Amino acid sequence: YVMLLTLSPYTPRFRDRVSPPGVMIRPYLNGFTIAFNVSQPNTWQPYVDDMHRFLAAYDDKVQEEKNIECVPGQYFIQGGNDSEEKKACQFKRSLLQNCSGIEDPTFGYSKGQPCILLKMNRIIGYHPGAGVPVSVDCKVQKGNESHLRSVDFYPGNGTFDLMYYPYYGKFTHVNYTSPLVAMHFTDVQKNYLVPIQCSLNGKGIINHLNSDRFLGRIIFTLSIGK
Repeated sequence: YVMLLTLSPYTPRFRDRVSPPGVMIRPYLNGFTIAFNVSQPNTWQPYVDDMHRFLAAYDDKVQEEKNIECVPGQYFIQGGNDSEEKKACQFKRSLLQNCSGIEDPTFGYSKGQPCILLKMNRIIGYHPGAGVPVSVDCKVQKGNESHLRSVDFYPGNGTFDLMYYPYYGKFTHVNYTSPLVAMHFTDVQKNYLVPIQCSLNGKGIINHLNSDRFLGRIIFTLSIGK
């Protein structure tokens, strides 16, 4: 009990061996297969609804009220006591452009061009990329590479801006909103199961361990019918 009293509830005591981040996608409903038919709205509407629920916290007005505008391209390092509340940078859903759900409320699913969001897991004190933004790329995980002919990334060139890091923990970084990268699959072979691997790339990132499919990468399947 006495030893527990020496531990801080705000930050881990030892952070010299911070593991690289894992990743997760949205929508996430029934495993890692996203399957629907374009001509049958009832097959893709659940994915659209999940996207809107998830992005509600990213609405521009919500972000403007809760968080501040930060300087892109550099870490947002905040001093003060560990118990002092930290400021959080705005991440507006409008940054996701064609995958924001603003102009196209179906996120491309009604056209057979689905958007999928990628999020890095939160790690207290982690500085991803060692000064260079971590980027995302996607490819066919196994099979015919021509089945995935085009992917657009938002925001910008598909990077996690440094200004959203480091993360200070849920007790003090109360309004923190994890940055996202949207992947817009604009040209996927129809009527096929297309296994896709999307990976993080940057210094210190690990994305090749077969024993962990979520460490620095994620594998999912797109099945888009007409």
